[in-house]
Amino acid sequence: MSAPTYTVDTTAALQGQGQKLLATFYAALQGLKLFPLENQTVQKALDDLHTAARTVLDREGEIEIGLVGDFIFINEVRIRLDLSTYAAFSMVSKSLDNHGVGTVLIHEGIERDEWPPFLSLLLQKPDPENAFVTFTQRLQATPATHIEVGPERERAALDEDDAQAKERAKRAYFQTVEVAKNVLGDTRLGRSVNARRVKRAVQSIVDQVLTNETSIMGMTALRDYDDYTFTHCVNVCIFAVVLGQKLGLNKLQLYELGLGGLFHDIGKMRIDEAITNKPGALTEEEFEQMKQHTTEGLLALFHMHGFGEVPFRAMLMAYEHHMKIDLTGYPENQRDREPTLFSKIIAVADGFDAATSNRSYQSVPWRPEEALKEMQDNPKRGYDPLLVKALINVTGIFPVGTLVILDTHEMAVVTAPNPDPSKINQPIIKVIYDANGVPVPEPETVNLASDEAERRIIKTTRPEKYDIDVGAYFV
Repeated sequence: MSAPTYTVDTTAALQGQGQKLLATFYAALQGLKLFPLENQTVQKALDDLHTAARTVLDREGEIEIGLVGDFIFINEVRIRLDLSTYAAFSMVSKSLDNHGVGTVLIHEGIERDEWPPFLSLLLQKPDPENAFVTFTQRLQATPATHIEVGPERERAALDEDDAQAKERAKRAYFQTVEVAKNVLGDTRLGRSVNARRVKRAVQSIVDQVLTNETSIMGMTALRDYDDYTFTHCVNVCIFAVVLGQKLGLNKLQLYELGLGGLFHDIGKMRIDEAITNKPGALTEEEFEQMKQHTTEGLLALFHMHGFGEVPFRAMLMAYEHHMKIDLTGYPENQRDREPTLFSKIIAVADGFDAATSNRSYQSVPWRPEEALKEMQDNPKRGYDPLLVKALINVTGIFPVGTLVILDTHEMAVVTAPNPDPSKINQPIIKVIYDANGVPVPEPETVNLASDEAERRIIKTTRPEKYDIDVGAYFV
């Protein structure tokens, strides 16, 4: 199928329709996996899938679903992945990949009854000897005459260990976001919290930082606006544990630090949502109420059961993370004190992630390198300068998720800092647009410090300017 030329409007339309198609594809697969074909839920899922496919076919005339590496394309438009579509993306891509299928062609004229046999074949155990050939033969023997499959496309070589590491990082991240949703939701409703799930989630983050730091740091680039509250808590947990590991804390201390990061804003669940989600500036009275979230967080954690003992360190982190090192922040203190090291780490992690995220009252986030410079150069921000320096050493001058323009006029996303501390201005990047401004079907990973790179960063830019979701290049 030749690649069509899409305008911004048509690409956006296909983006939405493609996400809907993948979601209904997933729902139908999941339904057939759990229930018999006659089940009402399965029948409804098949109806939805056929409707979604017809919508795309009416516009495009044909559908090509392509699996290339970690990405899914529909008619050469790469479908964005976010927190809400992760499960669908993962199951669909895995089902195709199991059978060696790289492309699925859906032709005009497809009937609703062609979907069940095709989906059922995807759910079958693949032939270990020749998965694709066997799948093709089985498909040709079914009534699904308007569906064709093609083999896996050539892809850049990816070390199996790297692929597994990325998958483990994704799983740990998305599961921890789900735990954060449940914990914060239960706290708002006054219900008891499943402490066992929380402990497992934080331990998984600590394990990822200790064994797979680059991949788990990449997950922090997702910054989903709709799920900001939850992704922010998980991101702060990750940044804090990475900083703690850099400072030489042991595993138990990293767990306590991660727990404090996950729970640092739990007190906001006791504040009126009209204030916490207000799109504009808060009034003086509203800000006074907002400042109570630190005290409310301490109280919420004090009454939380299931951790074996009261999580005193997490309580202090929730209470102190807005104090500033000169105590000009909040809550106000009646006597001299110094916030704990853990609280100061949380403050730095919280400040960096908040500044670089799209929030209800911040439609244009800071560029990562801008945020780091402000945190380092402006003492009024109240961060410990040594911890900010440690964060810069961890993230590099161009933190993960930074969109950069190269001297070749290509555009790239920073995917990891350079492991050599002396080359923090030469990160690992993924080239996503060529010199003509055309998206690269399979982004190229480049270490800018290598002799073969022959590229350098000339400036950074805002993803919003080009309607680019940098997080999509990490999942």
